[in-house]
Amino acid sequence: MLLVASLAHAQQYPTRPIRFIAPYVPGGGVDFVSRVIATKLSETIGQQVIVENRPGAGTNIGSELVARAAPDGYTILVGGVPNVVNPFLFKKLPYDVIKDFAPVTQTTTAPNILAVHPSLPVRSVKELIALAKARKGELTFASAGIGSSNHLSGELFRVMAGVDVVHVPYKGGGAAVVDLIAGQVTMYFGTTPSTVPHVRTGRLRALGVTTLKRSRATPDIPTLDEAGLAGFDNAAWHGLFAPAATPPAVVNRLSSEVVKVLRLPETIERMGAQGVDVIASTPEALAAYVKQDLVRYEKLIRAAGIKVE
Repeated sequence: MLLVASLAHAQQYPTRPIRFIAPYVPGGGVDFVSRVIATKLSETIGQQVIVENRPGAGTNIGSELVARAAPDGYTILVGGVPNVVNPFLFKKLPYDVIKDFAPVTQTTTAPNILAVHPSLPVRSVKELIALAKARKGELTFASAGIGSSNHLSGELFRVMAGVDVVHVPYKGGGAAVVDLIAGQVTMYFGTTPSTVPHVRTGRLRALGVTTLKRSRATPDIPTLDEAGLAGFDNAAWHGLFAPAATPPAVVNRLSSEVVKVLRLPETIERMGAQGVDVIASTPEALAAYVKQDLVRYEKLIRAAGIKVE
């Protein structure tokens, strides 16, 4: 009887608007991915999908909101790297990334781009490293928050380049980019959606890409690996998570609908134009990816000595 009731609920689902909780301020990579998916999903399921920005505490505010939400498929977290990093940064988390969430799908992945203000007297990664060594402790790198993919890219850069640069965390990529354009910070390992548009207009200067392969959106920008930091590889990823007790039938229905949207040619084209690659995985594949990243980032955090500031 419970199985029949669950299946019936899944067939009816959704019957009201769905909330996507993006744990950052508007304007960053997570916000871009969230809104592209939400817009198309609203059209295909016949219900409005609303993106709510709930920044703060290294994404923990938005993540906890979803972990404690009713497990009915109507409150969904747009999660990512911070969710697999925060367990090693915070002594007490208000949620458990394995126990408190039901993975829905890994939506996308994207490299970060090392960008600087055009007034900085450097035009390559090697020149930036030389400047950082000459001005020890003076240069700063922005991030979308502690534990974000751009924070970790910055820390990996600091360790591999052997430089002393100061981390300046924000509540999202949009805010970080605004201050970089204003010259308030030296550099930013920004996600492609938040950074590429400003590189194209000349408001920012791109020096390198954080993945081993060049971005399709910026094929003229070398990788940091090519630029001399051999093996440098770190990217942002995004995924949807429901509260843990959400019925599997509902999770699978939502996953199926989101995957359909992600695989639409127009979605792939719009994401690709901003350097974002579509993944569109199963719930099981996202669960495995989370466990894999927990292991990977624990090693990086310990090696870099990263602590909550």
